[in-house]
Amino acid sequence: MSYELVIKGATVISAADTFVADLAVEHGKIAALGRIEPNGSRVVDARGCVAVPGGIDVHTHFDMPFMGATTADDFTSGSTGAVFGGTTTVVDFAIQKRGESLKKALDTWHEKAEGKSAVDYAFHMIVVDLPEKRVKEMDDLVKEGISSFKLFMAYPGIFMSDDATIFRALTRTKENGGMICMHAENGGVIDVLVKKALAEGKIEPKYHALTRPMSAEAEATRRAIALSDMAGVPIYFVHLSAGDAMAEVRRARERGQAVFAETCPQYLYLSYEDYERPGFEGAKFVMSPPLRPRGNEERLWKGLVRNDLQVVSTDHCSFCMKATPSKPGKELGKKDFSKIPNGAPGVETRMLLLWDAVSQGRLTPNRFVDVTSTTPAKLFGLYPRKGHLSPGADADIVLIDPKKKTTFSAKTHHTAADYNPYEGKTVAGAIRDVFIRGEHMVGGGRMTGRASHGSFLKRAPRSGH
Repeated sequence: MSYELVIKGATVISAADTFVADLAVEHGKIAALGRIEPNGSRVVDARGCVAVPGGIDVHTHFDMPFMGATTADDFTSGSTGAVFGGTTTVVDFAIQKRGESLKKALDTWHEKAEGKSAVDYAFHMIVVDLPEKRVKEMDDLVKEGISSFKLFMAYPGIFMSDDATIFRALTRTKENGGMICMHAENGGVIDVLVKKALAEGKIEPKYHALTRPMSAEAEATRRAIALSDMAGVPIYFVHLSAGDAMAEVRRARERGQAVFAETCPQYLYLSYEDYERPGFEGAKFVMSPPLRPRGNEERLWKGLVRNDLQVVSTDHCSFCMKATPSKPGKELGKKDFSKIPNGAPGVETRMLLLWDAVSQGRLTPNRFVDVTSTTPAKLFGLYPRKGHLSPGADADIVLIDPKKKTTFSAKTHHTAADYNPYEGKTVAGAIRDVFIRGEHMVGGGRMTGRASHGSFLKRAPRSGH
């Protein structure tokens, strides 16, 4: 029979298997795998390339106001960077304002994204205000496909929730099948350390890291695990950076608790040393949690292999270094590290940074697919529609040419940040073609699909709800 598209001769990689096959695409779905006669179908020759499921980045911040600035990337530029980097789905964060309903926050983010994303997208909800009377709003959001809620143990006065609020939210997810995503750092302690450093005239970017010790992350992680245990529900830790925090996750998992965690490429590839760059350069790497001392990354790599960490996402939160009148940037903190907007770009570089780890023997190709696509899809209610290349799944297909190399640079990336944290780094592999629901989005190094191709994804609650 004839299909809309046949991709011939790719080495198909799943979380469990590797095999050479043709992929047939019909009506935006994978229709068949195996040996397929084209019979007049449109054909893409993928011999010598690997085919992986489109990357799923479950932690991005597009068009986000924060610390007196707004991220450089909106949904248009952020999603363009994503698709060029082999990511076909993002889960961004809608942010509740204090006193505002969760629904109003969701409507605001729908407006920011609708018709402006090249990739498919979904939302988590950042909860900052959850009195008893508002708890039922969580149930309504789960019904609308927003099945995860992020709470903060950091940023007092901005995002931070107390233990009672966190426990209230955790307990509610037992009823509605949602999942709590936790930013785990002891915000109160960090606040004291920041004030002390500033009083001593310590204003440079490196003090951002020196006032956010690894033990502040480990302590908060341990406390959140205890709260989720008391509530009897799963918990997911975002952007885990410290080996000590990962050890808390591992211990909980060994006890049989449903605890999950992601790390990000910056914690695998960069370190505290980047804060010691001359002048104000260290501000490029001001993010929370901060980069950790060299050696910590080896613990995280081992954790990825052992499944102590289940996901690699980016926490893409891009601010320009240079401020313009309409877009304040990292320069806001030139005289006070605590005023540097926290965050860095990453959505465009994640897939190839991790493919480079495959070429170095740090990860198997199957584990690469697992942490970049399959497990994120399963944990966040997108599976079986996303996260694999089996018949019936969306035809989100990325062809990587493993024989080519890619060099990262702000001159060539497609996001709006005026710097690249991996400037000049050359990695193994190049993204050759990207398909989203069968539409050819990237080929020959240029955008071939519509910048508005992406659609909103309603996510399912945890199974059993």
